Amino acid sequence: MGWDISYHPISEKQINEWYFDVLDNQSLIEKLSTENKIEDFYKEKYENTINVALETKQNDIFDKSHGYYVAVVQGFFEKFFYTRGAALSFSEKPFLQAYYKKWNEIVPNERLTEQVHNAIIENYCSGVYIPADKVAELLGDYENNPEVKSELDNLFSYDRIKVFLKALNYAKDHDLGLLEATEVVEPNPLDLNQSSCYSNLLNCDPEGAILYRQAAMEQIAEIEKQEKLKEGEIAANAEYKVRNIAPEKKEAKKGFWKKLFGK
Repeated sequence: MGWDISYHPISEKQINEWYFDVLDNQSLIEKLSTENKIEDFYKEKYENTINVALETKQNDIFDKSHGYYVAVVQGFFEKFFYTRGAALSFSEKPFLQAYYKKWNEIVPNERLTEQVHNAIIENYCSGVYIPADKVAELLGDYENNPEVKSELDNLFSYDRIKVFLKALNYAKDHDLGLLEATEVVEPNPLDLNQSSCYSNLLNCDPEGAILYRQAAMEQIAEIEKQEKLKEGEIAANAEYKVRNIAPEKKEAKKGFWKKLFGK
């Protein structure tokens, strides 16, 4: 399986108010949904996510349980951003660690499970968290520090850096941190209207998924050329499957890409 990475602008206060406080008091979902104008369809998904989260055990991996669910919950409230296969967690450069904040510095120790990695380790997992002050610092260093710029450009190659910078700038403009996660949204590159999402797909910025689709179509066209197949033959016969192993979800509303792009 590949990596469907997303970046979720969220503050440390929101992490606690939208997720950990709700674990203690599920009636807050109604209040938060009303205050933030969350539609009933997504309020129910919010409730389902919290119900699954309540089953988390102490020996579970924090990043694959609470950390991942925080990213899902963020998408019910706020815009988030998608990049295929590109993540800060994949970097081996130690200097990037200076921009991150660990979960034990964000939530009380009693909220933590026995294993906390503070990075993507598998699919359906949270990754690094950049606090608000470090978001601004990272943006500044991207412009002024050649080492930082080179590493980010390598991580987010093929124009994906535009999406990551857009996520950083959105977080900066709203005084938010940025949480990394994987498989919150799973675009279908052959038909974006058939994409899957555990959160609110309408809050996902479309640029990253469009880049993914363009890259996939270019690869398919090259294979067709090499194999001397008719143009479009592979796409016409391809079957795209997503095997979800995280919280049970309802199918997202159809036609959101058409609505966003006016097509």
